Formats: sequence, C-alpha cells, structure tokens
Amino acid sequence: MTRLFDFLFSFFGLLLLSPILLILMIIGFFDTGKPLFIQTRVGQYKKPFQLIKFRTMHPNTKSVATHLASQSSITKFGSFLRKSKLDELPQLVNVFKGDMSLVGPRPNLFNQEELIEERDKRQVYDVLPGITGLSQVNEIDMSTPKELAISDKKMIDAYSLRTYFYYIFATVSGKGKGDRIKTY
Repeated sequence: MTRLFDFLFSFFGLLLLSPILLILMIIGFFDTGKPLFIQTRVGQYKKPFQLIKFRTMHPNTKSVATHLASQSSITKFGSFLRKSKLDELPQLVNVFKGDMSLVGPRPNLFNQEELIEERDKRQVYDVLPGITGLSQVNEIDMSTPKELAISDKKMIDAYSLRTYFYYIFATVSGKGKGDRIKTY
C-alpha cells in the first residue's frame, strides 16, 4: 500500500515542485557548476542504486559520509539547502523509480562497514531505504551506527500506514535536523 502512496506523492511532488526544482537547479549551477549530486548508495537487499540530491558541497569534496565531511566543504547555498531540507527534493525521482520510499532507513555508502554490519544483524536491508523515518525525526544519524541500526529496526518493526504518514508530516513540519557535519 505504501508503494502506491510513494508513487503518487513522488509523481505529484515532482510535477507541482518542478518550478522550484528548476530554480534550485539554476542557482545550484551558479553555486558549484554541478547542481546535482549523484552517489551510489546501499539499497534494498544491499543492491546499489544512484541517490540523487542537490549538491551542497564543493564538487571536489571527498566522497564520505556526511558526519565525516568538514563544515568548510559546504557552500553558502548548500547550507541553505541543508537547513531547509530542499537538498532532498531530487530524491523524489528515486522514490518515483522505486529505488527508495518516502519512509525508510536512510541509505548509506558501501564504505560504511560498521553501519552495514549493524544493519545486517537487524535485517534493515530487507526494506527500501527512505528519505525520512524514525531516526531522522529523532536526530539519530550515521555517526552512531549501532544506535542508528537499532532505531531503524524499531521503525521497521512498528511500520504501519499511520507511522508512514507520521514520519512524513513530522519531517515536513521541521522535526529533525539531518546528519551532523564536522565543525572544524
């Protein structure tokens, strides 16, 4: 049932937000020259997929988990995108294609071995990764792999249509702040 909602929300979201997406693409082009950030992430059953986001860091920034990136690598426009969560909008394409759900565990990188191990223990990869979920609204990020995996499992075990909508509305209303960035 949630796949139907994912499809409808992503389709109409992309349709209705297309003017905003276009404006952000243009501003992003002037900010970094490459407005989209596409990165291979771990998907359902640990299959790779290409995650799409608006670029918030300089194009030459090393590809690491967000909590390992330096604050100095984030552009001014990127900082705005992160604070407003607008950097996540292109992931509606991932949801539309079926690589992701609106709600699920955040997709990690293949080099995050400790997180992969913790999530494997708890069968977190049996579900589609998502844009938001329990960990995101409770500000648990990938800097604490075991805590994140436990939270992901808790969300999966209690998953229902009600919790699906709760996480979406909690995120849209501003709950959660996303992954932490180093401040040096």
